[in-house]
Amino acid sequence: MAVGFAVTLVPGTATAAPATAADAATAVAETSRQVEVLAEQVNDAQLAADAALADAATTDAAADVADADVAALQPRVRALVLSGILSGPQSGMELVLSSESADEALQRWALYGQLTDNTNDLLADLTVAQDAAAAARATSDAAAAAATAALDAVTAQQTQLEADLAGYEADFARLSAVQQAAVVTAVAGPEVSGAQTAAAAAAAPAAAPTEAAAIAVQTALAQVGKPYVVAASGPNGFDCSGLTQFAYAAAGVSLPHSSRTQSTMGAAVSRADLQPGDLVFFYSPVSHVGMYIGNGQMVHASVSGRPVAVTSVDKPGYAGARRPTA
Repeated sequence: MAVGFAVTLVPGTATAAPATAADAATAVAETSRQVEVLAEQVNDAQLAADAALADAATTDAAADVADADVAALQPRVRALVLSGILSGPQSGMELVLSSESADEALQRWALYGQLTDNTNDLLADLTVAQDAAAAARATSDAAAAAATAALDAVTAQQTQLEADLAGYEADFARLSAVQQAAVVTAVAGPEVSGAQTAAAAAAAPAAAPTEAAAIAVQTALAQVGKPYVVAASGPNGFDCSGLTQFAYAAAGVSLPHSSRTQSTMGAAVSRADLQPGDLVFFYSPVSHVGMYIGNGQMVHASVSGRPVAVTSVDKPGYAGARRPTA
């Protein structure tokens, strides 16, 4: 059976149409993995956009404060202009001639000197405030532009993802049941029996290294059967990093919606030392994450068309593990 499938998502690569059923299954499995890569890139782009929007809001607030400082100083400067002080103090001769005594001349000279110093200080403050406002506004404008660009990138990637996901799903539907099962195993990992899953789930809370990990495992397992949905973080559907984010949020632990970023958090754990609640990552660069539940099993949202499930952790592309809680 020959199956034509969507253009792969890795830039600069192209693959000929598979000639056999086995080749078709392999090709569709690879397309599925590449769809997930792009899906996680969309998550990363959304995180970048959120950060850019937060920066824009912060810098805009700083610019508003700087503008307010300028506005507060301007009435005082206008008052000085109207009073004629900014045109300069009288000359020494004018002060002497217009004063009725030497003491009055000295007093008036001291007053004009004080006014001049205050005026110079006020003008200096205004200059500093104006410069600060201009710099803050420029920074704010740059942050807003970065946020706009980040959001545009997310939109473009989501559009590409939707097209490639539709192509993958169409190709998957053309496979036989046997080949579909092969794709799911290749992408999601070998299935485990219900009895094995039940045994691991029952033992997981007590075996978890922390209470938060135990809660996260129980929460993740409670999502089994819910659909895989690109960029979703629950409660009705999940992608891989959305599931782990949702599970740990129930335990009061905040994780970003990105498998790549999650792979940098917490402490590294060796394959031999995995405990329930540890996050297990796949591929290089990281583009998939699951949650270890013990007995060589993990719960994860793995591929479009397959719900959240428990499978063996021994699937291709294992890249390491992290423990989010100490």
